[in-house]
Amino acid sequence: MEVRIRDLVPVLTPEEGAAAQQQSQQRLQRQQTLIDSRRALVLDAARAVFAEKGIEGASVREIAKRAGYTPGALYSYFDSKEAIYAALLEESLERLNAQVDAAREPKNEPRSLPQRLLGIKSQAWFAFFAENPRDLDLCFYLLQGLAPRGLTKDLNQQLSERLAAALRPCEDALLAMGQDAPAALRENTALLAHGVGLLLLHHTGRIRMFGQSAQELFDAYVEHLVQRLLPDAQALETANAQTDMFGKI
Repeated sequence: MEVRIRDLVPVLTPEEGAAAQQQSQQRLQRQQTLIDSRRALVLDAARAVFAEKGIEGASVREIAKRAGYTPGALYSYFDSKEAIYAALLEESLERLNAQVDAAREPKNEPRSLPQRLLGIKSQAWFAFFAENPRDLDLCFYLLQGLAPRGLTKDLNQQLSERLAAALRPCEDALLAMGQDAPAALRENTALLAHGVGLLLLHHTGRIRMFGQSAQELFDAYVEHLVQRLLPDAQALETANAQTDMFGKI
């Protein structure tokens, strides 16, 4: 049997094997960090281009130029401008959900009544879109003519569910206030529609025609909503108190 030197495989000690594995993991981590930073650069460039020209007016060539890449290099990270748009929208929705999740009363405060929780959570998503007009555009497809063109059916459904997740705490509060499921959904939809309409007037500057404040009008809407539904909430609270007093049935 002939054994050639190049066929010999060195046998590593446990220490050498662990060191080699660590080096391999570090190399992969550096590569992933580089990929992530380049993707982030592309997304930043695309965000600016979409804001200026809309998704239909934008081109991969323009996005690549703004990011400092060739179009061919950009395709290494995204296969189309629609994929870039979807990535931007996904990132936006994750930030929205994080802001809504973080919106709560201080830990030393007693547990919020549902009507107060409704105000806290609705103010969270309203403030997010008030502070980030481009995210409002992305989220509601305003950059592409109010239609989710460029997104597959499955991806559109997935992203819509992330938007719904950010709005669900308000719906849960409405349920806790005594609304049944259809009524809670109806009221939450109306709340969203009212808020988005005010945000559009605010971001376009049209609200100045009426000498009004979007924030003040939204505050008033939420307050009136709570007052309108408060009898239901009070009746539910009384029923719960009676159940606690006489024991669960």
